[in-house]
Amino acid sequence: MELVDTHCHLDIEAFDDDRDQVLRRTRASGVTRMVVPGVNAGRWSGLLQLCAREAGVYPALGLHPVYLGQHRLQDVERLAALIEQHGPVAVGEIGLDYFVPDLDRGQQQALFEAQLIVARDAGLPVILHVRKAHDQVLATLRRIQVKGGTAHAFNGSMQQARQYQDLGFMLGFGGMLTYARSRRIRALAAQLPLDAMVLETDAPDMAVAAHHGQRNSPEYLPDCLQALADIRAEDPEQVARQTTANACSVLGLGCV
Repeated sequence: MELVDTHCHLDIEAFDDDRDQVLRRTRASGVTRMVVPGVNAGRWSGLLQLCAREAGVYPALGLHPVYLGQHRLQDVERLAALIEQHGPVAVGEIGLDYFVPDLDRGQQQALFEAQLIVARDAGLPVILHVRKAHDQVLATLRRIQVKGGTAHAFNGSMQQARQYQDLGFMLGFGGMLTYARSRRIRALAAQLPLDAMVLETDAPDMAVAAHHGQRNSPEYLPDCLQALADIRAEDPEQVARQTTANACSVLGLGCV
């Protein structure tokens, strides 16, 4: 059984002391491929070096809306240049965050659109970060059409889920599935078609229930798989095969 973690921040400082050990344990758990999204320009170089060094670890490059104050106009130009030079699998993590109150929505929108244009021109999928802004993101995606991608940590409605699917997106589910109190997300995971779903950890954030309060890790992705299989009353092997195929297809990983 092979799994793909479609969203883990393996490049950040939380893993500096034991990254090699984490990778060994992750691969031993059956997670053979990981996608590492970028969040700001200052981290792109280290992220690319990590992915060039480690087999099965794939880079995505983007400017995360939560770090809006760190981004500069020239970062989008640099993003386009690095994509041409290094060929990441996606543009991301990008999107809109209306949950954080002090993030200027107009600036977020301009940055999001600029990165979508970069992705469109490069023929790349995108990895979306969306909080309290699904309708706005969907409207933007209809205007600037890209090669699909993933909606990270999806928590929208069934109607919004179908709209993402229509635009070529897979919906990401992770550690929240392992908490019984996450009734809404678990209900979505039970109802959505399996061929629209991918697995993710968002490590080091969003820890699974068995490691609540600890650093999350891609080695815990099998917990997410088991939770999804239990919620859907389906065979974990089949869920693993389908979600892995989904990830490989939408992100062009070439593994199925």
